[in-house]
Order: sequence, then structure tokens, then C-alpha cells
Amino acid sequence: MAPEIPEFYNYTRITSDWFFNTFYDFSTSGISNVPMSGSVIFAANHISFYDPPAIGCQVKRHINYFARDTLFTGLLGKALHKLEAIPVARENADIASLKAIFRALKNKGAIAIYPEGTRSPTGQLMEPKAGAGMIACKSKATVIPTRLFGTYEVFGRHDKKPRIGGPIHIAYGRPMTTDEIDPGKAHPERYLEASRRIMARITELQAPRYEII
Repeated sequence: MAPEIPEFYNYTRITSDWFFNTFYDFSTSGISNVPMSGSVIFAANHISFYDPPAIGCQVKRHINYFARDTLFTGLLGKALHKLEAIPVARENADIASLKAIFRALKNKGAIAIYPEGTRSPTGQLMEPKAGAGMIACKSKATVIPTRLFGTYEVFGRHDKKPRIGGPIHIAYGRPMTTDEIDPGKAHPERYLEASRRIMARITELQAPRYEII
């Protein structure tokens, strides 16, 4: 059984869903691929400030997101704490962050991670880093490859404010098991190869309603 959805998180999720459906041509595909229980990793490309709420707004379970540790101050910091976001150091996930990640997965929770490690400056897919593969291999959680389309165009890395209107699509791929992801301890680049396998599945996902530019 999945952990109960915190009230503030669920309110934020529902509000985000309303926002995207009101101000954008918002759609999803493959959401039936998302398990409603058990430990799950949403592994997604990262192209926008909008990505975290867009990934989770139609998923009816609690997702633990990462947030830069410097954001956990003031009103935003209070909101992030209530959302049970996991603070991460700007350059590398520290031991406390990794413990929080594995604790959430051990408790049959869900997390969202970005194999590329940072937002794409161009909106194009980038090479993955080893971190996502390491988390997937060690946790043995089910991985849902997830690809976002359109969020870069409306609120990309270099934008100071979002543009209203335009299509946004979230594609959820077929679940990946540990056997599909983990090349084994003998592999010289075990975790990086695991991330590459996840990234390859993200790359395969398409947005059925929109032409990919």
C-alpha cells in the first residue's frame, strides 16, 4: 500500500492540475502505467520550472520531489517542508539527502528524479549522470520513464516568467524493473549504464497529439 497523501500536498496537486488545464492545452498519455502502490521512481527529462508539478498533478499519490537546499527559507521553504520535498545541495546530493530518498522508497513511497541532473538550457535531451542509476539499482524500485513536452517553451531555464498558453504533454512510459536497468556489479560503469538505459527509454517516449520539434 502506498503512503497516505498529505492534505497540503493533495491540495497543491489538485490546484496544479486546475492551473495547467485552465491556462494550457494540457494532456497526458500512459498514466495507467503508474503503479498506485509500492516504491516508484519517476525518471524524467528536465526542461522547465514547471516540471515537478506537471509530472505529479494527475498522479493520485504522493511524490517526494527534490528542491535545492537554498530554497528552504521563508514562505517557500515552509511550503516545501509541507510538501515533504527533499533538500539537495546545489552541486551533489549529500548523505542526508540520499538517506531521505532511500527512506521514502523503503516506505513504499514515490520520488521524482532527473537523470540529466539539471534543467536543459536548450530544451533538448542531454546525457545522463550516474546518480539516477545508482538510486534505481540500490533501491530496486519500479522506474517510470517520464518525458515532458512543451514545458520548456512556456517556462524554460532562461525565462524570468512563464508564458500563458500552448501545449504541454506528459508521457508516462512502461514500468522498468531492476533487471532491465541494472547491468550488474561487474560492469565498469554500472550506475552510469543504468542511467543510460533509463534515459534511452525516456528518449523513446513521444507526445501523441503534438509534433516533436
